[in-house]
Amino acid sequence: MKKFKANKKGFVVYIIIAALLPLIILFIDKEAILDNYFILIPALLPVLLLIWIYLDTRYYIKNNQLYYKSAFLKGKIDIHKIEEIIIGKTLWVGTKPALTGKGLIIKYNKYDELYIAPKSNTELVNELVSINPNIRLVE
Repeated sequence: MKKFKANKKGFVVYIIIAALLPLIILFIDKEAILDNYFILIPALLPVLLLIWIYLDTRYYIKNNQLYYKSAFLKGKIDIHKIEEIIIGKTLWVGTKPALTGKGLIIKYNKYDELYIAPKSNTELVNELVSINPNIRLVE
């Protein structure tokens, strides 16, 4: 099994920090928390979801399958069904188990596509092409 870390740089870090600001403000006013501790639950849920996505995004290849996981979004693609990989572009709609831009758009089957953003695009592409040399690469 070959593992590939997700690229975790960029805008997602700023979103997590922005989501933490209301919690920091709540913790400054300790009396408000002690009196109304149920206020924390709706404030914590989005932050916990973002942290889960941030920590759980990963990709790996096992038994000629490309597996992807990002929190509740997970799946696998048969590498022999991959037709084309667009390198260094960002997919704005569709399935995106990725945290940054300029990743890989993987086109498979006839109309399916997936956007992933590994730490090293070339390393993952080389591994996929070594398994399926018929993959078209577009830059």
